[in-house]
Amino acid sequence: MTKNLAAANAELSRCVAASSRPTFDKPTAATQPPFAIRPYRFFSKRHPLLSLSPQGRHIISNNRVLSMAKDSDGSAGLTYKDAGVDIDAGSELVRRIAKMAPGIGGFGGLYPLGDSYLVAGTDGVGTKLKLAFETGINETLGIDLVAMSVNDIVTSGAKPLFFLDYFATGHLDVDLAEKVIKGIVDGCQQSDCTLLGGETAEMPDFYAEGEYDLSGFAVGIVKKDAVIDGKNIVAGDVLIGLPSSGVHSNGFSLVRRVLARSGLCLKDQLPGAAATLGEALMAPTVIYVKQVLDLISKGGVKGIAHITGGGFTDNIPRVFPKGFGAVIYKDSWKMPAVFKWIQQAGNIEDAEMRRTFNMGIGMVLIVSKEASNRILDEANGAHTAYRIGEVVVGEGVRYV
Repeated sequence: MTKNLAAANAELSRCVAASSRPTFDKPTAATQPPFAIRPYRFFSKRHPLLSLSPQGRHIISNNRVLSMAKDSDGSAGLTYKDAGVDIDAGSELVRRIAKMAPGIGGFGGLYPLGDSYLVAGTDGVGTKLKLAFETGINETLGIDLVAMSVNDIVTSGAKPLFFLDYFATGHLDVDLAEKVIKGIVDGCQQSDCTLLGGETAEMPDFYAEGEYDLSGFAVGIVKKDAVIDGKNIVAGDVLIGLPSSGVHSNGFSLVRRVLARSGLCLKDQLPGAAATLGEALMAPTVIYVKQVLDLISKGGVKGIAHITGGGFTDNIPRVFPKGFGAVIYKDSWKMPAVFKWIQQAGNIEDAEMRRTFNMGIGMVLIVSKEASNRILDEANGAHTAYRIGEVVVGEGVRYV
């Protein structure tokens, strides 16, 4: 057993090293580490549990996201809670953690370093993994994994520096793991950061045959005087929405419940689209890093919200000063067909959709009126942008 594991680990290390070479071939100030390159991956040989070291876990400021999934039955209009995910419980946990570690609650955690902040984020891809196991589409999950963390830290204006991944499975399938990690390499290239290392854990009896889990960790940097923190937001500022590719990597517990109720399978055609349901649902998460950093560099960006679990309703208010809220123009962007199908097939109310899914907008920038005019004038080709709302006095999010 030990010899087989060692051989599998060695083969995966070889595959990953080959995949990640382009990241180091042309080093830049951001990608060339100022220290010796260490071995790429560290493999856990402990079975069935992976030990986690408590050292180095001093929290200065961090982001918390809760992910849960369990089954419950219901024939009325479906909700995220019906699918096993209680957003209110997640918010309550964050509130309790904030009492122990003040500063928790942003999209990324800031750690002071000289005249800059290191900005860190961590995430997974949730139960989108379940659909990957069913469809066999594993190549793009690595992009999702990188996107969920780097999109979080760029909301502070931070440029991603490096990324670490954790891949856990019951039995190491080297070919499958290589596909997943190639996606991670792709995501790092899209966000102009280095895949610095990772952990592969083989844990017999812990996962079902052919299944695995993923998590990722990104660290970026931003000058202290350039942090995007929302403090200067005022009434009349404009909300600019950047389009998503679809569901991204949140809400899949509800998506899977809708799919089961609909009677359709992942190979069936998505109503109103040319793609199958599987193709539409597995579309990789958009990585907004380069676009957002470019917009920040031109000035006028005051706050940024990554639209993940909680949708518009819970994520946009996170960047507002106390006393301010938003009005969203409901028909100001093109909503992908996949959301129309989810709502109709699941008989889901508008408010539930807006608090669960991104609805076609994966990133929201709060900008001055002058900046909004420039952004919208320049929005064409690969970088579409929409004016989706404005800042108003009074907390919360309203839809008109």
